Amino acid sequence: MDETTTSNSSDDVEKTTLDENQDPPSASRQTAEDDPNIVGWNGPDDPENPMNWPARRKWINIALMSLLTIISPLGSSMFAPGVAKIMVEFNSTSSLLATFVVSIYFIGYAFGPLVFAPLSEIYGRVYIYHGGNLAFVLVCVGAALSDSMGMLLAFRFLMGVFGSAPTTVGVGSIIDVVDLEWRGRAVSIWAMGPLLGPCVGPVVGGYVVQYIGWRWVYWILAIMGGVLGAIGLLLMRETYAPTLLERKARQLRKETGNQSLRTKMDTRSHKLIKLAIIRLIKFLPKTPMVTVIALYVGIAYGILNLLIATFSFVYADQYNFSEGTLGPSFLPAGIGMMIGVVSFGNLADYLVKRAQKDQEPGTAYRPEVKLTPWATVPVGLFFCAGMFVYGWTTEKQVHWIVPMLAVAVLSFGLMGATMSLQNYQIDSYPAYASSGSAAITLFRSLVGELLPLSGLRMYDSLGLGWGNTILGFIALSLIPIPILLYLYGERLRKRYTPKL
Repeated sequence: MDETTTSNSSDDVEKTTLDENQDPPSASRQTAEDDPNIVGWNGPDDPENPMNWPARRKWINIALMSLLTIISPLGSSMFAPGVAKIMVEFNSTSSLLATFVVSIYFIGYAFGPLVFAPLSEIYGRVYIYHGGNLAFVLVCVGAALSDSMGMLLAFRFLMGVFGSAPTTVGVGSIIDVVDLEWRGRAVSIWAMGPLLGPCVGPVVGGYVVQYIGWRWVYWILAIMGGVLGAIGLLLMRETYAPTLLERKARQLRKETGNQSLRTKMDTRSHKLIKLAIIRLIKFLPKTPMVTVIALYVGIAYGILNLLIATFSFVYADQYNFSEGTLGPSFLPAGIGMMIGVVSFGNLADYLVKRAQKDQEPGTAYRPEVKLTPWATVPVGLFFCAGMFVYGWTTEKQVHWIVPMLAVAVLSFGLMGATMSLQNYQIDSYPAYASSGSAAITLFRSLVGELLPLSGLRMYDSLGLGWGNTILGFIALSLIPIPILLYLYGERLRKRYTPKL
């Protein structure tokens, strides 16, 4: 890319990320040549451009942000095995409140992206990681010191808000440094944190609650956040190109005295915050394809969150598990999701490479290859079948290993389908990846909060067998979505190009 590269859309924050790392149209290049005050990269091989970083530096950054990302999902469920003790300590017997104290976290998780996604486009990714992590550590301390249910609920909500920061900017950070053909694998590595956290958390939390008390769940989270935050301060680097170029422009203004030097997107303009927030809110209505993906992901994760929120009750009531032995009941979901995310991350990269190899010269890459039906239909069926088996085997109290295996199968299916759809969304609108991911996170978190609350009443009325059968049929109704996007996604992308 030429050093003096500009853009005609100064209000398009995320699009600038793409433009900074890819060659712009010749018309834009000509405009830049007419303006010597635009600061850009020093040629296509500029080592300061995150896309040109050495592989080791890129993967260290991805590894650190993945570690920061796992803490927040741990916070969502690590204390779940201790809900019964919390209810006793705070003199409450409401089963609805018992579920709400777990799921209120997701309300905060839903609203956090509305703030952090726009801020990351103005101030960069690293500030969001570190600021969100520091605030998360502080509210964990508050939760550990809570002396009432209201106080605990308030801090749980704030944990969700600040804990959403790493998740919100994670995909954007990956796109900042990773080429298309490796993106699926990188996203799968990063996604292990949000996926494994809710499943591994209760395993550890069960023993923590049993032996040293539920408050230590939050002390452990605060310690983990503090240690990883300190390591991140030392080793993590900013990846967002406009922020790096703004720093470069600021330094050049200082050195040369030329106050007219600027980047093609002047991040000093605080009006961009308002524009970015508006864009995020408008993204789902303006892009039906992303709305459909958000619907699929939201329902799928809502079902999973319902299962996770009720594992403690199901295995305690149906199989007489103790607080300590309740923990391993969450592991099958984590194992299934890990297999799904790794296998479909690698599959996504394979499909991209094969498509690029087979496509005719001059034709554009079609993201729809990531939704090939021979991959998405079977995992959708695994999701449904796992729900049916889990529901009826727990209802009839079949040996506990059978429902656990069913959970592993349905988690694999869920993850295979949602990973395919989210990778497809990223490639369909790469310039709007952060807004798209934040919009999906918003929808997913809201559904993830509401479904567990209504799901408990459904289980009380219908039982585990028929209750999970209904959820299985809902999962079955989702199977056509990736097929329809595979067939008509390109048409939707062309018709509904975001103009935000």
